[in-house]
This record gives sequence, structure tokens and C-alpha cells, in this order.
Amino acid sequence: MTTSSTDSANDAGAGSGAATGATTAPVLLHVVDAVATITLNRPDAMNGLDVATKDLLLETVRQVAEDPEVRCVVLTGSGRAFCVGQDLKEHLAGLKGDADVPLSDTVEKHYNPIAQALATMPKPVVAAVNGIAAGAGASLAFAADFRILVDSAGFNTSFAGVALSCDTGSSWTLQRLVGRGKAMELLYFPRTVSALEALDLGLATQVVPPDDFRSAVGELAARLAAGPTVAFGSIRQSVAYAAAHPLEESLAFEAEKMALTGGTEDHLAAVDAFMAKEKPVFHGR
Repeated sequence: MTTSSTDSANDAGAGSGAATGATTAPVLLHVVDAVATITLNRPDAMNGLDVATKDLLLETVRQVAEDPEVRCVVLTGSGRAFCVGQDLKEHLAGLKGDADVPLSDTVEKHYNPIAQALATMPKPVVAAVNGIAAGAGASLAFAADFRILVDSAGFNTSFAGVALSCDTGSSWTLQRLVGRGKAMELLYFPRTVSALEALDLGLATQVVPPDDFRSAVGELAARLAAGPTVAFGSIRQSVAYAAAHPLEESLAFEAEKMALTGGTEDHLAAVDAFMAKEKPVFHGR
């Protein structure tokens, strides 16, 4: 077992969905066996996103995206919520001119680059949704490849309810998950979508009871971390590229990624294992 952590966002006991209390850092990072768990850590504020949290979240997401030792990323929350989005107390101060970063600036400074990093990093991302995910919090979960929800969790887009447009990539991700018509309904008329409805709509990959939540997240993350990381990253980037480009360009992009993955150690090992009728062992390179 390998374990590492950062000084700026660290708790040696942090895990998927776990409330920690061991540090006041608003974002925790825990890396074990190539799985990086990022935990939003403002449980008393339902993990609302103030400037300090957004700054550290962006730094942490970029760090794990660039770390070659990290082969899967899990994003979760502490306490009873995953993330309720923008910290409205701080936002109100911004509306009155008393905050350092008004909402219009924080979208470009924080939300856009966080969503970009989550959605495009060349490795799998799992959202471990331990409670309500609302506004930008829901959008963060939508940017992941997989969403495992505890059965009491739910999604609420929230934006139109406070007379705002959508952000953190939800205009792009949500319609690709549920279709344009349902996305427009959920964005125009915000409501809490239960975990089971989220499963029916395709917003959830898996819904589990609280006692099974940690193990379900851990099993999926371990499976992803043990897989062919370069291939996984290339697949997620190819799917995202094809969603916004015509067939001819998408085929060219696929060819680039096939050339990349065809030259990896994992591909050679997998072909050798196939010929020997053995199970391949991947090292993520």
C-alpha cells in the first residue's frame, strides 16, 4: 500500500464521504493505492463553496490531474451534504460590494477551471455523492465519469431558483447525461431529484444504502485505479471530443488516441497476457 498527502489539504483518516474534523482545511486530499480522494470539508456549511474552498479545490484538482501516481480521483463531501454550491453568505456580501471576488469573477476564476480540470483530466473521476448536491455542487458531480449516491442523496440544479444562469459546466454535462429536453426542465424548474430518480435518469451510476457507500466507492475506485490509465484517459477524452465535433474530426481524434495507447507498456503487457491466456496487470503507463 502506498499513501501520500499534501500539506495544504491533508487528513490521513479521510475517506469517501467521511466527516473528518481532524483539520480545518476546507478541502482534504488523501492518496492511497493510486486513488486520490478529494473531500470538501465544510460540513457545518454543507460544503458551500466560499473563496478559500474554491481556491484550494482548484489547486487540489489540478495537482491530482498532473500526478502520474494518481490513477483514479474520487470527489466527495464531509458531513451530511456533498456540496450545496456557492456559499450564499459570501455571495450576498459580493452583491453588496463587500467581498473580494464577486460572482461574475468567480465563475471564470474558479468554477470554469475546476469543471475543466475535472472533466478533462486523463484519468477516471468518481463523484461519491454522500448527500445533497445542489447548484455548482451538482455540476461538479456531473463532470465525473461515475456518480455513486447514498440512497438519501439527491441533485438540485438550483440556479434558476435564485434567478441565475447555470455554471460549472452544467450546460454541457447535464444534457449529455439526460438529453436536452430533461436538462432544460431540470434547469428551468429546479427541484430535488431523489437518488432513485437520478438512477432512472442516468444521473447516478449506482445508489446504495449508507452502510454500503464506502465499500461501493472503494471497489469502483480500486477497479479503475488498477486499469489501463492511459486508455481510460484517452477514452474519456475521445467521448468528450466526439460530443462536440463532427464524425470526420472525431475519427481523427480517435486515431491519435489509438496511436498513443498502442505505444503504452500496458497495451504490450495486455497483448502478451492474452496470448499466454493470463490476466493482464496494468501499471498505468
